[in-house]
Amino acid sequence: MDDDVFPPDPADGPDGSAVFTLDAARALMPEVVRRADAFTAARADLAELAADLRTGGPSELGGRAELKALEARLADLHTWFTGQGIEVKSLAPLLVDFPAVLDGRSVRLCWLEGEPELGWYHRTELGFAGRRPLPPE
Repeated sequence: MDDDVFPPDPADGPDGSAVFTLDAARALMPEVVRRADAFTAARADLAELAADLRTGGPSELGGRAELKALEARLADLHTWFTGQGIEVKSLAPLLVDFPAVLDGRSVRLCWLEGEPELGWYHRTELGFAGRRPLPPE
């Protein structure tokens, strides 16, 4: 398997964390988007079901068992991201970072739910506030 395509070796970084190339991160994006869509649907269902149960009203989404199943589904989806070496920074909206190196500097390739592609990065120490468009290739 080509090292530039799929998840990096988790021991790539100096601290044992994954380090992605831009190509590797972009190659994962179709699966990231698919799982993000599943995550956002489950998150919305969980919020609605929890609100219905809090108010004591019936819910088309079920009851306590379905709530627990949705919580488990969200946990499974979260685990997939972290298992790939992707950092989950926010759950609502879903925000994920791919650890990377750009021009010799530690950065995070940054994707926010709803964005059409992986097109942003920020220096690791700056976080989301330092977000910039990726330079043209």
